[in-house]
Amino acid sequence: MPTFAAIDVGTNTVRLLVAEADAPGAYAVRHQAQAITRLGEGLEATGHLTAAAIGRTVAAVAEYAATARRLGAVAVRAVATSAAREAANREAFLTAAAAAGCPVEVVGPAEEARLTTLGALHLLPRPAARCLIIDIGGGSTEFTLAAGEVPRESVSLPLGVVKLTERFLPEDPPPAEALAALAAHVRRALATGVPFQRELRSAEAIGTAGTATTLAALELRLDPYDPLRVTGHRLTLERVRELSAWLAGMPLAERQHLPGLEPGRADVIVAGACLLAEALAVLGLEALTVTDGGLREGILLDTLARHFAPTAPRQTA
Repeated sequence: MPTFAAIDVGTNTVRLLVAEADAPGAYAVRHQAQAITRLGEGLEATGHLTAAAIGRTVAAVAEYAATARRLGAVAVRAVATSAAREAANREAFLTAAAAAGCPVEVVGPAEEARLTTLGALHLLPRPAARCLIIDIGGGSTEFTLAAGEVPRESVSLPLGVVKLTERFLPEDPPPAEALAALAAHVRRALATGVPFQRELRSAEAIGTAGTATTLAALELRLDPYDPLRVTGHRLTLERVRELSAWLAGMPLAERQHLPGLEPGRADVIVAGACLLAEALAVLGLEALTVTDGGLREGILLDTLARHFAPTAPRQTA
């Protein structure tokens, strides 16, 4: 059975998935890993990726590509999103990644939404007929209204946890006025930035990516992290607000030792929890269902669909 690999190069995290498959639509996981490399560090202030961030991220991507090839992967696909899209010097990152043996593809918001929807819903046993996928990343947040696994409408807002933390929460722990400013900023962006709000009343909210999965892991006190227990876990708006206040009330050093919270995510989880709470409130959603599936899984599924696509019949004269 052939092996395939997907690498999600995010603004905050690089994630690897290596799996076996002999047909599109299903796979068996062989290996998965992730590393917080913070590619988007400082991007909000300068518009550029730093040399250090490029170095960290390229090293992780190269290591993951090498791991995938050692495991026999016939295809290794790496996809980058918000930070690489926005950076004025993104070519420096792409050139370095290619030189390290793993070319990286930069996708736009619409393609990111399609791949994320595919991966997010794949792991859920019975997703609703209409879903709102909330994908909180390091540099942006995507809101995608989907019918089945097909995105109908999508919007990408510059509300990433790295950006929000750098802009609003430089102090540790963050003071109340900083948290209020962050929340107000998010509410303003959401009020005008999501044009399909009227269609959300009958939609099920699905939370993917690090903020949602981390909040679920914290509530479940998972140590180590268990994607099977996270997927399908339901977080209410009230509980997200409680977790947000609890996390904001402790210093970074204490957050770094919480069961269920990666130490490298401890500095941005406060912004993420606040963002998620405001998103649910503004959009009139009482809860969301968490999934460990997301862009990484969508990249893999899309790769399988391409690999196993039937070839067009040859035409004869």
